Amino acid sequence: MDIRTIFANMSWLATSQIITSILAFFWTIFTARYLGVNDYGILGFVVSLSAMFAIISDLGQSTHIVRSVSVDYSKARDYLGNAIPFKSLLSVVYILVILFVLLITDSSEITILIGLLFAFESVIKNFCSLFYGVFQAHEKGSYQAIANTILNVLTFVFIILAIYIDAGLWGITWAYIFANVACIVYTVYILCKHFEVPKIQFDFGFWKQLAIFGFPFALTTIFYTIYYSIDIFMLNQIIGDFATGIYNATYKLINVLTLFYSIYTAVFFPVMSKLYAKEKSMLKTTLSKSIKYLSLITVPIAIWVMIYSPDIIQFIYGNQYAQASIVLNVLIWTVVFLFINGAASNSLNASHKEYSVTKIYVIAAIFNVILNLILIPEYSYIGASVATVLSEILIFVLEIYALHKLNLSPNKGLIADTLKIVVASIVMGSALYFAHLSMWVAIPVAIIVYLVVGFVIKMFDNDDIYVIKQIIGR
Repeated sequence: MDIRTIFANMSWLATSQIITSILAFFWTIFTARYLGVNDYGILGFVVSLSAMFAIISDLGQSTHIVRSVSVDYSKARDYLGNAIPFKSLLSVVYILVILFVLLITDSSEITILIGLLFAFESVIKNFCSLFYGVFQAHEKGSYQAIANTILNVLTFVFIILAIYIDAGLWGITWAYIFANVACIVYTVYILCKHFEVPKIQFDFGFWKQLAIFGFPFALTTIFYTIYYSIDIFMLNQIIGDFATGIYNATYKLINVLTLFYSIYTAVFFPVMSKLYAKEKSMLKTTLSKSIKYLSLITVPIAIWVMIYSPDIIQFIYGNQYAQASIVLNVLIWTVVFLFINGAASNSLNASHKEYSVTKIYVIAAIFNVILNLILIPEYSYIGASVATVLSEILIFVLEIYALHKLNLSPNKGLIADTLKIVVASIVMGSALYFAHLSMWVAIPVAIIVYLVVGFVIKMFDNDDIYVIKQIIGR
């Protein structure tokens, strides 16, 4: 793959991600306002449940197929021919598992039916992921980007239509399903026209091979999914739909901010991989700069959100979600640590220490479950929020330790830089707090105060100023 191909694929996928995040932001607002806290809690629960067990219908096959087919395109026929029936069988098992969990958790009839429909939607998504794997292996990211754009544009349109005709929770559910059906129709069309017409095979030895080689990827996915989904599931089971709706509304806002994390990962992971292979010291420098620049953005945002969280929730969701402002005050700090941890994870992955990352997330998932069991019964959605932030802090500590063992710890100057960022952010926050400005006026004022204080305390060194000049084209 040459550089032009890398950046062409990156541009397609980044553009698709931006469109997706913008549309998801708006349909989240419309859905939450339309359904109300209780029904939105049901929606959050079934989506979380379907995500937690979705790996059953894949077992890591898609990732394994990308790696194998990218080396030898001729393998696509056998992999697809066997993966399709194997995934179909696994999908039946997956839906039965979802039904079993819904029954043993004593879910209401509507929750069970909506849950099964979202399980079906998840199956469609997993088949799309399988076909995306072929696109990725052939370095054709544009097809995946177009499919994602179709999916999310149609999801937005169908949700608006469901709200317009007042179709309730059922209408919102079918909106997701219809959009995924359209996406897989397009994906299959592109697959058959440009790559391979799948021919079903029942080579059980090959199925076994898919399961064995896909298992390490499945294991990682399991703990990632548990870590990011278990809080909503536990909150629903321990407290109920209302608390889940409050928490889920805030969590969706946090997810929108991860757009920037996705773009960062897409840009810097290949760079870090090359640096590790060529010059280890440069990887260490890149990590330090990455953490600094990510902190420069996320820390002041977190301070600003804490001051204006009631206004943000009121503007986005309305009075019925007023209690979510407390959750937002806590969860916003997951964004700070998510970005920093992402930079650390990229460095470990680039250093071929992906199993270390997996172990860290296994520990974090167990830690998160224990904390939720302790905090949710007493503190409801606030407890779930605190558990999430503390889990991110644990990941940060473990990843820094893992980097230290590889002699890749961030430069010592990063500590001084971080303190300056915190000081500038606190001064900015104090100015906003005592000035009593409106949320919108506060944005430009916050930027000006933050930058002025930053330059006064020399938060930006010569390298940073050079980067800023390059960004603005000077």
